[in-house]
Formats: sequence, C-alpha cells, structure tokens
Amino acid sequence: MDVKKYCKQFILPPERCMDWAEKSMVGRAPVWCSVDLRDGNQALIEPMGLETKLEFFNLLVEIGFKEIEVGFPAASETEYDFLRALIDRKLIPDDVTIQVLTQAREHIIKKTFEAIRGAKNVIVHVYNSTSVAQREQVFRKDKEAIKKIAVDGAQLLKKLTDEAGERYRFEYSPESFTGTEPEYALEVCNAVLDVWQPTADRKAIINLPATVENAMPHVYAQQIEYMHKHLRYRENVVISLHPHNDRGSGVASAEFGLLAGADRVEGTLFGNGERTGNCDVVTLAMNMYSQGVDPGLDFSNMPYVAALYETYTGMHISPRQPYAGELVFAAFSGSHQDAIAKGMKFREETHRTVWDVPYLPIDPKDVGREYDSDVIRINSQSGKGGVGYVLEHAYGIKLPVRMKEAMSYAVKHVSDVEHRELKAPEIFEVFGRQFLTPRKYFDLGEVHYRQENGITAIVEIVEGNEKTVVEATGNGRLDAVSNALKQHFRLQYNLTGYEQHALSSGSFAQAISYLGVESRERVFWGAGENSDITRAAVQALVSALNNLLDA
Repeated sequence: MDVKKYCKQFILPPERCMDWAEKSMVGRAPVWCSVDLRDGNQALIEPMGLETKLEFFNLLVEIGFKEIEVGFPAASETEYDFLRALIDRKLIPDDVTIQVLTQAREHIIKKTFEAIRGAKNVIVHVYNSTSVAQREQVFRKDKEAIKKIAVDGAQLLKKLTDEAGERYRFEYSPESFTGTEPEYALEVCNAVLDVWQPTADRKAIINLPATVENAMPHVYAQQIEYMHKHLRYRENVVISLHPHNDRGSGVASAEFGLLAGADRVEGTLFGNGERTGNCDVVTLAMNMYSQGVDPGLDFSNMPYVAALYETYTGMHISPRQPYAGELVFAAFSGSHQDAIAKGMKFREETHRTVWDVPYLPIDPKDVGREYDSDVIRINSQSGKGGVGYVLEHAYGIKLPVRMKEAMSYAVKHVSDVEHRELKAPEIFEVFGRQFLTPRKYFDLGEVHYRQENGITAIVEIVEGNEKTVVEATGNGRLDAVSNALKQHFRLQYNLTGYEQHALSSGSFAQAISYLGVESRERVFWGAGENSDITRAAVQALVSALNNLLDA
C-alpha cells in the first residue's frame, strides 16, 4: 500500500466559511428528492423492470416524497417507457413533481423533452462535469469551454420550455462539484442562473453534488456555505445537496451542508447508489426525528418499507443499518439490557414524556418495532436484567431480584451449548424446566392440614413408584410442609426470598410463587403456579428442593 500516491484532493473556498459550525442541529426538514428510481436503479446488478419501478414510485409517494427523480429518459427505452407510463396512466399525484436527468447535450435534451410531454409538474435537471480532474483528463477543455457547455444547455432548456408553453422548473448540477474550485463552480452556476432568471414563483435549483466524496464533511460544508453566500438570485434559488458515500460520511456531509445553508437533499432509501452509494435518506430523516424535528417523511412502519425496498431492488439491508436494521434496537449485553429495562420501568412509573431511555436513541415503537422481540435479545452474553425483562413482558413473570441471576445462568448455559440466540418461548421453556417443574427426585401427592398447636401437614411424598406419608408441624402451612420434607430427606436449609403475585385477573386467577432454599452457602430456587396461593408456594418449595438434591 503506497500512501504517497494520494495527494490532497479537496479544495477549500477562498474565504473563511465557518458560520455553519456555530449551529448545533438542523432545525427544519429540507425539501426531499428521491433519486431511487435513477441513481438507485442504475446501481443495481439487475435494474428494475417497468412494473416494479411503478410500484416503487407508489411507495415513495406513500412515504411522503414530493419530488421524485424518475430517471434518465434519453438513456434507454426502459427509462423512457417508465416515464411515459407514469404520465399516460395518470399515476403522478398533483402535489408530486417528477424530475428527469439529462446531460447538457442537445440531442439528449430534446429526447428528454419528448419524454415529459403532458406531465404537469416537472423539474428538468441538466448537468455537466466541472472538476479539475474531469476538465484535464476527460474533456481536455479549459474553463471557458466547460462553462459554455453549461450555459448552452441552460439556454436550450429555456428555449424548449418556452416553445412547449410550459413552466417546467430547472435544475443545474456542476457534477464533481467537490473536486471543482469553489470560485469557478460559483462562476458557472451564476452564468446558468443568468440564463434562467429565476423568480419567487419559479425558483431554480442549483444542485451541488459530492459526486465522489473526497474530503471530510466539514470541507463540503465550507464549500456549500461559500455558494450560499455568493450565488446570484439567492432568494429565488434552492440549493440542493447530492452527497455520495465514498468515505462513509454521506449522511454527515448532508447534515453539515444543511447547516451551511442548503435547502434540499437528493438521496435514496437506505443509501443505495453507485459505488458506496448515496446519502441515506432514511438515516438523515430519522436523525432529524430523533432531535425533535419533523422530517416530513413517514417511516412509522419501517419493517414494511424495508421489506418492499428489498423486494424491489434485490438489495439486502444490513442488520446494523441505522433505524431499519433487524438488530439496531437489540441489546444482547447484560449491562445494556439491565439499563434499558430499568429505563423503561422508570418511564412507566414517572409518566415521562421526553424520550431518554438508555441505549435507545428513539422509541422503537415509532418505527413499528416491538420491545419484547426487537429490543431485549437473549444469548450467552445477556444478563439477568434482560432475561427478567423478557419473562415479565412476555409472560407476566416477575422474578425476585436474586432469582434473576440463577435464571440468567440457566439461559446462558443453553445459549452457550447451542451457540445461538434464544427467543421468548425458549426462555420460558428454560424457566419451566429449571424452576417450575423440575421433579427429578420427588414430587408431592395429596397434602392435608389440621390445626392443633400450630399447623400439622400430612404430606404424601412420591419418589418414583414409592409413596411415603410424613407428618410435621410448623407455624404455618408452608413451614409445616417444609419441616416434613426436612425430616424425610434429612436436609438442613432455610427458606429465603419468598415472593408471589397473580398472573391473571378474575375469579380463576393463577398465582405464581417463587422461593429459595439456602443450604451450604448456596441458594436453590423454585417456582410454583396454581390458583391456590398455598399450593403454589408448596410447588415452589418442591422445585427448589429438587434443585438442591440435584446439586
């Protein structure tokens, strides 16, 4: 690896442009333009067919996009046919503007105008590359010649629009903007604006793409701020961003660019696009949402959007994709689970309105996710807090604090041996097998009580095929049964950690009891479930003693 071949490729503005750095957050949503059907589509191994693109268009409308780039109609018949299908079938809502892309070349522009005939709201997006590398290596033209390409294209757009009697809006991109000297990019954009003469009711869009992300986001922000301060007709110009993600900073570049004065963002769902992709609109919009800014896009059913996106594109969303990935709200770590569980409980107790649960930047329910199945995930790394949370929220089982540790060890053992995550039903199965119904050594048959000097229990102890009846007295029914079992098995232990609660409400409510027996400096736990509270406690004692005998 020869690092010396990589020289500094970015170009800063000729003046200080750092006002954006004084701002702490993006205070309002930008105008969103989806480029999924052009940038995203051309980046697919197998581009989408006509009907799939139509379905994807409907999804974008459903999410709330008001500007949608529908393709490069002069590039292929599929692109052309898709655009004509949208227009001819009247599938474009009145409040949605379609955008078409064209190079600043006469025959391509004319073909594009043929394609948009009959559309109500259209942005015609023309571009040519202005960067140092493109001028020197690809076009081998000087600055004036490159500027002339842009101006000629702008003039032709205006001429054809006037001839058609339409009021199409115009957009210009100095492609490879971030590799262009900012003062030269400004010169070209202003020359284009001089042709279009934008007005308040027909604003022009100047799109400033990081076609190749070649610098840190703060450099892009300075370049954007320079354009924001010096573009002519600024009040009638919409500054648009089109960040790519070559450095993995596409979202950060968009955020910084918005702080620097931009009004609009072009991007794709989940960042799909050429090479490493485009700005991820889902992440950018949800970042705003997480800071109390309404993004104007609806991702309240994120699993639905993600599933359709994967179906349409054949792409796969990473399990760690922000906000949308399968595991982004999942906590496997024991300390994380414990903090989340306590945070959720605190939120319920205090009726908190502001969301500040530890480790969860947003409420998973806001994007259609569930706490039980999505947030607390259990494997060998999980702790007692997470296991206790799953049992309580899925089954109403509220383990005593000390019993949670024993339960977490039981779950860890299964996960370690089987090398996998355990779902809620499997965790409940471990609980049942380990604490609710362990009957390896003995069980109880009939139990009767009589009251004399205290309570006497007549206990039928079942060991395999043998039954033994034992009597013992105690200061209560549970104590009397315990004394009978101590006598029969010659055990020494103390009862500890006894708790019980109802599992359901109504006349036939089930009670569940938890009980520990302390022996040889260890505590062995058991649980019992019955409509009778005393019977539930006795069952818990039997389970705990079976675990003691198995130790």
